[in-house]
Amino acid sequence: MNISYNWLRELTGVTLAPKELAERLTMIGLAVEVVHEVKDDSVLEIDLTSNRPDCLSHLGVAREVAAATHGRVSLPVDAPSRVKGRAEDYTAVEILDADLCPRYAGRVVRGVTIKPSPDWLVKRLEAIGQRPINNVADITNYVLHEQGQPLHAFDLSKLAEARIVVRRARKGEKIRTLDGVERALEEEMLVIADAVRAVAVAGVMGGEETEISDATRDVLIESAYFNPASVRRTAKKLGLHTEASHRFERGVDYAGVLRAQERCVALICELAGGTATENAIDVYPKHLEPPMVSLRPERVKSLTGLDVDSAEMLRILLALGFIQREAMAAMSAAGTSSLGASRALNFIAPTWRVDIEREEDLVEEVARHFGYEKIATALPASNIAGEYQPSERKRRALRRAMTASGFDEAISFSFIAAEHDGRFELLPNFASGNESDVGGNTKKNESGYAGDESNRSEGNDEGKGRFVSLTNPIIEGVTRMRPTLLSGMLDAVRHNFNHGTRDVRLFETGRIFAANSEQGKLPLEREAFALVATGGVIEEGRAGAARELDFYDLKGALEVAVDTMNLRPLRFEAASVKHLREGQAARILIDPGVMQSAEMSVPPAVAGGSSSHHPPVTAGGTDMLVQRRVIGSIGRLDEAVASLYKFRQPVYVAEVDLSALLDAEERLVLYTPLARHPSVVRDVSLLVGRRVSLAEMLDAITDERLENFRDAKLVDVYEGANLPEGKRSMTLRIEYRADDRTLRDEEVDALHARLVELLETKFGAQQRV
Repeated sequence: MNISYNWLRELTGVTLAPKELAERLTMIGLAVEVVHEVKDDSVLEIDLTSNRPDCLSHLGVAREVAAATHGRVSLPVDAPSRVKGRAEDYTAVEILDADLCPRYAGRVVRGVTIKPSPDWLVKRLEAIGQRPINNVADITNYVLHEQGQPLHAFDLSKLAEARIVVRRARKGEKIRTLDGVERALEEEMLVIADAVRAVAVAGVMGGEETEISDATRDVLIESAYFNPASVRRTAKKLGLHTEASHRFERGVDYAGVLRAQERCVALICELAGGTATENAIDVYPKHLEPPMVSLRPERVKSLTGLDVDSAEMLRILLALGFIQREAMAAMSAAGTSSLGASRALNFIAPTWRVDIEREEDLVEEVARHFGYEKIATALPASNIAGEYQPSERKRRALRRAMTASGFDEAISFSFIAAEHDGRFELLPNFASGNESDVGGNTKKNESGYAGDESNRSEGNDEGKGRFVSLTNPIIEGVTRMRPTLLSGMLDAVRHNFNHGTRDVRLFETGRIFAANSEQGKLPLEREAFALVATGGVIEEGRAGAARELDFYDLKGALEVAVDTMNLRPLRFEAASVKHLREGQAARILIDPGVMQSAEMSVPPAVAGGSSSHHPPVTAGGTDMLVQRRVIGSIGRLDEAVASLYKFRQPVYVAEVDLSALLDAEERLVLYTPLARHPSVVRDVSLLVGRRVSLAEMLDAITDERLENFRDAKLVDVYEGANLPEGKRSMTLRIEYRADDRTLRDEEVDALHARLVELLETKFGAQQRV
């Protein structure tokens, strides 16, 4: 926003030099980026936040300057020099959609002469970067920048029946705007129409057919207040961003509609020689009231640490336009009153301050004008010791484990494009349309996609019932709240690839969203945890990769993270997952709880496993019941998805339900004394079918519950020459130990033979010599 120093000086009488004024404005929250000289003026470029539309004008900034310098604002109050007749005699105004236009005022000026603007007006507009057009158009722009109220001038003779009708656009209606572009309107868009057609897009831009020309003699000056959300939505859909829409979509002063129009009409009569009507047609069917906000003076110190005098608090708020309700009837001659130390006071917010809603907003007003720089550094007072949230320890352990495994943390946008719809299989039991069986396995339709049929196609609007769509997205085309972390993670991988980084390991934790099937309810939210790995393994002190990353690197990192969180080992079972490559994909299962004490007899090394085909609900023995459920998937990215991102190397991804991990029961850690007697270790190599998994074999050994059996681990897997087709060789190392004695060879031989026979019988294994 460009602000003229000379203009501000006229409004406030400020004596500070431009750079001093810029510093003062910056310290009260209106950041001045640069001050540059323009002929005999200085222009301040102010970077405003979107919640301060009142400062999108010289009047708004002048109010802040006056409050900061103990000055006053002197706004020009002038009336039209020539008036005659009633506005109702020349035009009519009708509002059909008061929800989108609560107020509309129209006033006619007759007998104007369209010509270039005088030099003072041209210089003032050019100083702030505004191109002069003609006297009437320049006056509307001048008042816009002075008071922040967008205005529009219609050629009255070009309005059918000289009428104004504020309504929604009709189906198939079009308008050629002032930029010469014909635009198709949608039915929810608000337009300004005459008796026949749309003549302006409300709050955005006027129409070409009714614009001011050299032949114009009678003009109708529009001043209105439009619904901010409606203007924002219309401007985005039409791809139009104008000075008017920039202000209307943030909120203008609905009480200043007539004041700005009066100023505009007076300048037109002065500079264009017209005669104004005595009044304006002010249609105001939906009156707006400013909020009343309470302030407890002690809250200023409790929230900011600033010790502000009561009288200074009141001075600041009154100078900014707030009205103390108790003081409206009677105030002291000096314009101040005493604030009680504990008495809450009610203030009516100025109509131009759309950002004021609660007590904290008033505290902020006092703090920024009293001086943010006066806030001392101090710890907040507390009579309790700080502590982590229940899940924070697990989160910290998860991050430590991932960084120790060589992964970097990524942070992605929560908004994604609709083109991602249906691209990834979502977490089970989360998004509507994912019907699950009793164990959490996602059921699929004939297409193999877990979800409702409406989401097979990508990038359409059919997923709105399942995904959370944004009505007014902050980024064009980014219309969905993310239902998965994978879309953002893969964008990050692509970004790294585009910058020459081929070895990437990332993890992310964040919320995902899904539509709630219950009408009127807020969207569903879950916390998710995702990993992605691709490229080579870079070791410390080496520039080149020792080997390529694979499925087991990602799986191992995930298992380490879960172990560091002190949770029970995850289970993995082969599965078909939409976005993962067939044969290199698995579902991830977790044991939320075990209802027995005998579980501690199961060695931790055996409870895990590389992959298994156990059903989601598993019963093991009479004293153990493990309830497992699917919480995510892991595997290599499918070629179809990889091609969309133009990946030319394998990419491995995993996503799990972090909320389930945080809610899962932690392992009970018990003290176990060191063994007093030595262990006996036996290796066995078995020829098994390729579909037999390690976890199945380890589970079978554990379920046998042999006395003096302690542990079983994988030594090696061989697949290659000299083996029958469809077979592979697995070497297991089995440990035996007794607590009360040293085992004899014949005892171990008997135990070992029994386990080998079990594996041969159950899995059709053949022992290799």
